[in-house]
Amino acid sequence: MYESGEDYLETILLLKKKKGSVRSIDVARELGFSRPSVSRAMGILEEGGYIFKEDDGEIKLTKLGEKTAKKVYERHTYLTSFLMKIAGVNAEIAEKDACRIEHIISDETFNGIKQYLIDNTD
Repeated sequence: MYESGEDYLETILLLKKKKGSVRSIDVARELGFSRPSVSRAMGILEEGGYIFKEDDGEIKLTKLGEKTAKKVYERHTYLTSFLMKIAGVNAEIAEKDACRIEHIISDETFNGIKQYLIDNTD
């Protein structure tokens, strides 16, 4: 799974929570990408078993897609929090940096950061 694929899955997950249903146009608008680019990405994610499309065009995450999206979102959330609370980074920069770091950080390092935050925050 490439970084862009993980970003698409995370976006689908968040849009589903926000709107209830997700279509390619919603993803394109959210990410600021062209409809053809999103359509191509959705095809790749569908081939990989991460999503499926209903007959009406609604995009749904498979179990694998949901698991992957939740993992990426959890990393994003904890990393953003860590950067803001522990490193003192402002929210906008923390969000951007967390979005990049979430794709490359090892499980061991992420789990250490997560446990640190759990142990040291109210």
